Amino acid sequence: MRTCKNLLLITLAVLFLFAVLSAKENNQTLDTKVQAFLDSHAGEWHDMNVPASDGKLLFDLIIKGNYTRALEIGTSTGHSGIWIAWALSKTGGKLITIDIDERRHKIALENFDKAGLSEYVDARLADAHELVKELEGPFDFVFSDADKGWYKQYFIDVDPKLIVGGCFTAHNISMRRMGGIREFIDYVKSLPNYETTVDNRGGGMSISYKKAEK
Repeated sequence: MRTCKNLLLITLAVLFLFAVLSAKENNQTLDTKVQAFLDSHAGEWHDMNVPASDGKLLFDLIIKGNYTRALEIGTSTGHSGIWIAWALSKTGGKLITIDIDERRHKIALENFDKAGLSEYVDARLADAHELVKELEGPFDFVFSDADKGWYKQYFIDVDPKLIVGGCFTAHNISMRRMGGIREFIDYVKSLPNYETTVDNRGGGMSISYKKAEK
């Protein structure tokens, strides 16, 4: 009986090791594919996309927080979504991303596919003003990069769906002369249950972590 148990344990250990090695190999293959895609398109992301430095920042925030339920408001042609989805491929998560422009939406779908990340992305062609309100959540990571005049409203609509410990990020914060951005950043910084900082690299990114209310 003891021999059978030992054999069973050894078999399970071998199967587990095989699964770990297989997952590691798959991750390395995906990493190679995504990096090659990004390298081949460097300098081409001009259609309201984030710079690579901001994409890397989004990637790092998701990995650090081990986030798995992400929302992106403003897909454009998919540069930021690729960085977000790449990180989510490592945490076991998925991204919902929204854009209202059909042309950009179609190009983004193609880019997600070419980068090997389609299974980690749910790309919606929709009006974010309406869809963000309708999405059930919960989310643990949000990236807002759509119409700046609606930043505060996007935040208000998402806030109840963002878990404690979650992170809300917004792009182009360095453009504070624009009324919508100034209104948003002043509002989110005033909230006692959010800790907000601004990273001024690239296009400027606000990073707001949700805390438990006292």
